[in-house]
Amino acid sequence: MQQRWPRRLWIVRHGESTGNVARQAAMDAGLSEINIDHRDIDVPLSPLGEEQAIALGRWFSRNRHEGLPEVVLTSPYARANRTAELICEHGAFTDAEFIADERLREKEFGILDRLTTAGIQERFPDQARFRTLLGKFYHRPPAGESWCDVVLRLRSLMDTIGLHHGGQDVLIVSHQVVVLCLRYLLERLSEEEILAIDREGDVANCSITEYHFAEGTRKGGELVLKRYNFLAPLQEDGTTVTAEPPVASANP
Repeated sequence: MQQRWPRRLWIVRHGESTGNVARQAAMDAGLSEINIDHRDIDVPLSPLGEEQAIALGRWFSRNRHEGLPEVVLTSPYARANRTAELICEHGAFTDAEFIADERLREKEFGILDRLTTAGIQERFPDQARFRTLLGKFYHRPPAGESWCDVVLRLRSLMDTIGLHHGGQDVLIVSHQVVVLCLRYLLERLSEEEILAIDREGDVANCSITEYHFAEGTRKGGELVLKRYNFLAPLQEDGTTVTAEPPVASANP
């Protein structure tokens, strides 16, 4: 029977974006709205974000004896796509199959997009109340998505990976909520378990979450977590680590 899981799976959050910088500035100033001039899909990496992606690529190159990605799956959003390109270029695996997949896109925030927590409470107090009642996993803002909605599209993605990339080494470059929702799926976590992980701290920009295939006790084997929010690649390169404080409305 063909192996349905990748041999190794690296999941990476994109490098720091100009949106991350603008969000932090809005939070520090106590503003209601985040000042971003682009569509969310077009928000680029900041100069530091490019440095982070390059540092991660160099780490892959230094550790090439442990294996390099054969397949790179990326969110089509500019900040994730560019992160993936820089990792491939500086990791010396530009021959890897490169695929942009819309199922890896950012969580959609609907009417709450570009608002800080203060902005939501000011403009949409009913949504702030609904989120408190339902919890962030199930709350779906109008025209947006819940975490559960993200999980549903990622189930389809993992089926595709199993069909086309079983037994291969796969790199995914995406967004904070996607990283967490993939953990929820792959480790069969409960709502409370994944939210407890989320409360421990943000998924840092260009951090690695890594899984290895193991026969295990489940039929067909399973992916076993090797490390989460791994930052040694940036630290070894002397590159600044960034992770914003949790913001209900922010686009990670």
